Amino acid sequence: MTQTIQAYLPGGDLSLDLNGTWSAYWLFILRVVTGWWMFHAGFTKVWETYVLGSPFDASWFIQFASQGTILEGVLMLFNNSAGIAFTNFMIPWGETLIGLGILLGAFTRLAAFFGAFLMMFFYFVNAAWSHGLVNSDLMGMLLFITVGILAAGRVWGVDQYLEQMDWAQNPVARALLG
Repeated sequence: MTQTIQAYLPGGDLSLDLNGTWSAYWLFILRVVTGWWMFHAGFTKVWETYVLGSPFDASWFIQFASQGTILEGVLMLFNNSAGIAFTNFMIPWGETLIGLGILLGAFTRLAAFFGAFLMMFFYFVNAAWSHGLVNSDLMGMLLFITVGILAAGRVWGVDQYLEQMDWAQNPVARALLG
């Protein structure tokens, strides 16, 4: 695997070559660990809800987080029965699908985008920041951003094969894969 990352910074240009087996191993490990972490979080909720009969309930979180957080206005939209039902469905299934996509390396950038969005949402509704400003939500967001930027799905992932197909040659598809 050889990939060059170029950044044009105010202090000078930066070029980083990712080549060799060690960087490929590290990207693969980072992708699998990040994907498993999110898949496990979501699948556990799905399993408990649909198999064990102990439904996931985000209503307490929405009510708690909608008081005095940065995203208070957004959360107020979900602080009703329809919004809570939507959240109770989307959080477990979203986490499961995001984790599965990253774990398999399929549509990795798309999954990483939604994973980073979800973690950003969790980060900003945690108004108390009882674990500090640098917490697991921020670290998760950074993991998803790293997996997406470095196109980790191209390393022993399904994206490596999807990108060879005709439909994947347009810029939109290339942005979602990787």
